[in-house]
Amino acid sequence: MDTQTRAHTVLTVLKTIFPNPAPSLTFSNNWELIVSVVLSAQTTDKQVNVVTKKLFHTYPTLDHYLGTSLDQFTKDLSAIGLYKTKAKNILAAAHILDTQFHRVVPQTIAELILLPGVGRKTANVVLGNAYGIAEGIAVDTHVTRLAQKFKLTKHRDPKKIEQDLMHIFPKEEWFLLTMRLIEYGREYSPARKKDDDTDPISIALRKATKTGP
Repeated sequence: MDTQTRAHTVLTVLKTIFPNPAPSLTFSNNWELIVSVVLSAQTTDKQVNVVTKKLFHTYPTLDHYLGTSLDQFTKDLSAIGLYKTKAKNILAAAHILDTQFHRVVPQTIAELILLPGVGRKTANVVLGNAYGIAEGIAVDTHVTRLAQKFKLTKHRDPKKIEQDLMHIFPKEEWFLLTMRLIEYGREYSPARKKDDDTDPISIALRKATKTGP
C-alpha cells in the first residue's frame, strides 16, 4: 500500500471516531492560548488546565504579566514542570508582544517563533486555534509516534515528519489532524501499547492492504 492510500485510510478512521475534535486546553483569548501551549511542554494538558485556572484569574490581562516580577511569576507556576524556564519565556513573550506586535498575537509562524518558548509546533497550534490558519502540522510526541506506527513517515525529526505529513494530507485537514491524532493516541494507542496492532487504524490498514489492488 502506498503512503497516500495509508494516509487516506488513517484520515477516514480519525474523522469517523473524532468528527468534531476540540482543544483540550482551556483559554479565553489568544494570549492565554499562547501561555497554555507554552506551559504544556512536557506536561499534560490536564495539569496545565489546573494551573491556568488560577493563573488566568490572577493575571486576567497582558498588563498583569507585564507588571509582575519574575520571582513572583515563577512562584505562581511552581506546580508545573520546567516552571522556571516557562516563567521566564512567558514574561519575555509578553514584553515582545507588547513592544513589537502591538499586543496582537501574530498570524504567521515566522513571527510567532520570535516569541520565547514558541517553536514551530506551538506556532502551528496557536495559528490553528486562534485564526484557523494552517501553515503546517503541529508534530508532538503523539503525532510522531503514530506517524511512524502507521508508516506515514520514516523520519524521527519532527520537522521532517511535518513535511511528510503535509505532502500526503490535504491542507484543509492539517489543523484538525493533529488534534485527532493526539486524541487517538490517548484513547486507542498510548505509548505503553506501541506494539499493539488491535487499534482501529491498524485494523483498517490491514483490511485495506488485503482488499487493495
